[in-house]
Amino acid sequence: MTLVVAATPIGNRADASPRLATELAAADVIAAEDTRRVRRLLTDLEIQPSGRMVSYFEGNEQQRTPQLLEALEAGSGSFSSPTPACPASPTPGTGSSRPPWPAGVEVTAVPGPSAVLTALGVSALPVDRFCFEGFLPRKAAERAKRLADLRTEPRTMVFFEAPHRTAATLDAMAEAFTPDRPAAVCRELTKTHEEVRRGQPRGAR
Repeated sequence: MTLVVAATPIGNRADASPRLATELAAADVIAAEDTRRVRRLLTDLEIQPSGRMVSYFEGNEQQRTPQLLEALEAGSGSFSSPTPACPASPTPGTGSSRPPWPAGVEVTAVPGPSAVLTALGVSALPVDRFCFEGFLPRKAAERAKRLADLRTEPRTMVFFEAPHRTAATLDAMAEAFTPDRPAAVCRELTKTHEEVRRGQPRGAR
């Protein structure tokens, strides 16, 4: 029984590795957070999968996991994370891209593009030490408390945020952190309209 946790491109399909193509083509089951995106990826890579594809996300995790375990017992499976990037990284709308690792199942990974590392690389911020904070709370008071807890964090911090909440989050960061703390906002990474803005939180809009 083998579970392959596969990283997929974060935007540019050309970033897909040959090994990713091989694993997706050979998998008995491809469990994807967004099956439409994975189907587009398969088409772009000219892959005709030999197995079936099922949706697997936070909303159906409890129901779908036993079915996937049965499939693993019968063969092998590939779990594909089609949005941001490296295996087991959080994605919008989910708490985690990682299924539970059952006993007796061999787990391996296909490494690939990482939204976190890509953003760090183009941010012009220090990368010798950094931490990943994921998504901040949506409610203003809870977000402010979380940022207050991070006020003295010396490392470069990486956050994910939805486009429609970015301005409010940057304003909250400007209130929570020192005025001269540098920041960068990165969007559409690896895509045609990639954009990076640097400055202090309010200036990085």
